[in-house]
Amino acid sequence: MIEQIKQHRRALEALCRKYRVARLELFGSAASGRFNPQTSDLDFLVEFLPLREGEYAEFYFGLLFDLEQLFGRPVDLLMPTAVKNRYFLDMVNRQREPLYAD
Repeated sequence: MIEQIKQHRRALEALCRKYRVARLELFGSAASGRFNPQTSDLDFLVEFLPLREGEYAEFYFGLLFDLEQLFGRPVDLLMPTAVKNRYFLDMVNRQREPLYAD
């Protein structure tokens, strides 16, 4: 796990509680050891606790915005059910690093 994630662990957990996250995982360069603090974005997989109709966009975009603010860099936030390319999903599954689970 990269230092930026370790430094913000408590704030990250607070965001997960705020946005009703069931599970948050890191993947990509930050999980594979190729992270460049100057240029890399952060890649997360998110699964939400059950939400009411109409809440998904609010919680998804709220979490995305707050993660970008917290880390001061672009964030890619994916829901595993939205990934349709099985080759990409295989790569993600090899790199997944759990950060939060409710």
